[in-house]
Amino acid sequence: MSNILLMKSKVLPVSDKPAPLDLEIKDAQLIFGTVWRELEQEYGRSHLRFPKELILLGGAPGAGKGTNSDFIRKVRGIDSLPIVVSQLLNTEEARAIKARGGMVGDREVVGILFRKLLEPEQQNGALLDGFPRTKVQVECLKLLFDEMLALRREFLGKPEGVYFKQPIFHIMVLFVDEAESVARQLKRGRLVAAHNEEVKQSGLGEPWEERATDYSEELARNRYRVFKEKTYDALVSLKQIFHYHFINAQLPIPAVQANIVRELEYQSSLELEPRTFDRLRRLPLASEIVRHARQELVRRLDGYELEHPKTFDRVIEFIEQRMMPIVMRYALSGTANINSEDLLFEDPIALAMAIDIFSERGFHATIDVTRVLVPLRVNLQTGEIFCHDKKVFRFSVRFKNVEIRGDH
Repeated sequence: MSNILLMKSKVLPVSDKPAPLDLEIKDAQLIFGTVWRELEQEYGRSHLRFPKELILLGGAPGAGKGTNSDFIRKVRGIDSLPIVVSQLLNTEEARAIKARGGMVGDREVVGILFRKLLEPEQQNGALLDGFPRTKVQVECLKLLFDEMLALRREFLGKPEGVYFKQPIFHIMVLFVDEAESVARQLKRGRLVAAHNEEVKQSGLGEPWEERATDYSEELARNRYRVFKEKTYDALVSLKQIFHYHFINAQLPIPAVQANIVRELEYQSSLELEPRTFDRLRRLPLASEIVRHARQELVRRLDGYELEHPKTFDRVIEFIEQRMMPIVMRYALSGTANINSEDLLFEDPIALAMAIDIFSERGFHATIDVTRVLVPLRVNLQTGEIFCHDKKVFRFSVRFKNVEIRGDH
């Protein structure tokens, strides 16, 4: 029996033709490798400083990417303008392809986009509108993530290490069905035509961009099909790798934006370095701190972990064991005053750490340093009193208290 099975296995047809996915991976490796070598030559490896956080915003035509991109940037504290890939590709050839509802080549997209991401204003975070749109671009994105991790390992512990944070990639998809997409595209066409006619007649204002797909139902449907067959599948394929957010964009704008806020709610595990978060997770989270200060706060905390790990651990341990029991005892009042004479806080860095740690956990803390003279002995002959100059560190920790109402 075993001989028969062996003979059968030898005559089974075997195709030497690579599977389509294998070809796409090879194409991506070739494109990425070429672009990456160019970047290393142009910028130098230590200056390949990509944004720590990338939000990859994809959506069906008419799903409201333009409407919601500024809102998403505000939620995440991203100052730089959205990177709209279609606007980066402004050659005549690219415009002709887009007018037909087609897509621009991967090599051009990847090369231009990566250089854009290296601009200084993108370093605190970037929102990409329209990338990735193909499986080749998806593979290039994975390779970029891997290279960012490699750069982080390479420069960890070196002065340049501050520029190479743990990368965070978010995939956000705004979705509407085909009927809604076509209706919105055609509605946009009518609005653009009316606006541009008014500009033409009055000579006031600037004309809006006209898209052929906004004036033809057939082209609008073709544009939606391109999204479903290429872009949507490409984005979904990243679901198992990066943080993935699927937003129903057919709802009214306030409801859509409420869903976006819930999806992008702050989580320490997503923004802090893993080692930093591991140290801080023992402390209870009171509430979310003010968003506009988040980036600076995270940067300082990660800096403590990188530059002063022993002191950082001692401060966290002190707060956990000596201060949190007092804070929890006074939870109903919303204020806890704690005095300490621990020599740990003779170090100004330790005081700064304590303030930032409480802030990260959602509390508001202040520290007042008071000098107290403590009598040690008396000279019996002269009556002179010898004192010890002691420092007392007075911590005031405030947080939102719980209101308790009795029955009336």
